Amino acid sequence: MENTFQRESAKRLIRAEQTGLRLALICRSVITAAAFVWYVFAAFFFPELSPRFATIGVLLGFTAVGIAHVMIIGTAYDRPWIKYAIYSLDVCAICAAFALVPISAAEDVPQIIAFRAYGIYFLFPLLAMACLSLSWQLVLWTGAMIIAGWWAAFFRVQNSMDRSLSWADMPAPATTADYERVFLSIDFIGRGNRIEETAMILFATLALAAAVYRARAVFFAQIAADLEHQREKSLRERVSDLLGKHVPEAIAKRMIEDETPLHPQRARGTALVMDVAGFTTFSARHTPEHVVRTLDALLSDAARAVSGYGGVVLSYLGDGFLATYNTPAPVAEHEAAAIDTARQLVTLAKSHGFDVRIGIATGDLVTGIIGSETRQSFTVYGDAVNLASRLEGLGKEHKAAILLDEATACGAGTAQNLTALGRLQIRGIEDAQEVYTAPVRRPSGTGVTGRKAQRT
Repeated sequence: MENTFQRESAKRLIRAEQTGLRLALICRSVITAAAFVWYVFAAFFFPELSPRFATIGVLLGFTAVGIAHVMIIGTAYDRPWIKYAIYSLDVCAICAAFALVPISAAEDVPQIIAFRAYGIYFLFPLLAMACLSLSWQLVLWTGAMIIAGWWAAFFRVQNSMDRSLSWADMPAPATTADYERVFLSIDFIGRGNRIEETAMILFATLALAAAVYRARAVFFAQIAADLEHQREKSLRERVSDLLGKHVPEAIAKRMIEDETPLHPQRARGTALVMDVAGFTTFSARHTPEHVVRTLDALLSDAARAVSGYGGVVLSYLGDGFLATYNTPAPVAEHEAAAIDTARQLVTLAKSHGFDVRIGIATGDLVTGIIGSETRQSFTVYGDAVNLASRLEGLGKEHKAAILLDEATACGAGTAQNLTALGRLQIRGIEDAQEVYTAPVRRPSGTGVTGRKAQRT
């Protein structure tokens, strides 16, 4: 999982960095192209301006470099150091413009006026665009280059001056005349202002680098969450597929969705036991492959019929199965739902060429997971389960497809048209029991599963 996270994080981060860097370079190219257009065509609006060919060449070169970098991002020619070189070039170019490009055609105007007239805010867009790359290292690098380049340009201009004034030359307390003499002097360099500008760049750099670093942490957390979600989804699908072959669908779904184990629970429900009549004779007459294939088809359709009425097939018993209603999945009118299922199963079995015997009993049922730490199974306990099994066996004696106990008959009501067989002695049960049979009729509903039981 850790290796998968690292690989996926690296791939997504590279894509995000490339997208952000590409966006930053596009913005840069747009700015330099706009500066080129303005610089060239400004002479038409301001005749006193005369564009310099050197400046035009520099703007064109910067635009071309940005476009070229955009084109190679993500290709085999891309290198991690290129973005650092591009931002260094931009910083150095702006700082060089402050130090070298004359502020005026007059030779007696000191270059320090460029620092006073414009300022370091020309470099802030570079710091902002560095954030788009999602690289806190590039943000720190750009901030450091701005500070270094700004002071290098400032010292070069200062050293070229024959005379300079700064805030240290201002007497305390200063008068208006003092401000005019020092602050308004053309030789005023404002070293303290450069320190304040540097502090602003430094704080902005650290804050933006921290924001980018935080954004990366959130980015990694999102990737981890996505991978965990995918892992859980894949695991749930695998478990669902596996459990679906061995555990009832309703139980498997609850085991997957509920983080806590399925604790034993007691509920009044109805148990249905079905067995294929004459299956031993059928098995002796056919090959094992044919027997398994035929039985599988019958039991698959039978299980769907049980589910259609809200029941749950808990276990397969050779050529039959045990199903329950109202536990573990709640079903309203579970007695009637079991009887309707039984009638459907008889009809369904005949379509497969078989006869079935079904026993149904109602009572308190306890369902839950049992077993060791390494192997567990979901099962059901209760007298109703044993009684349903005995009734299924008793059906052979009375040549009845469906037998049910008194509790089921009372719960189902008169609408089921049940027939009382009287009190019968059932093997393994001391007292005789009232037993009923349900005549088989076509289900009243439509479709394969007939009338659907209502789930509570």
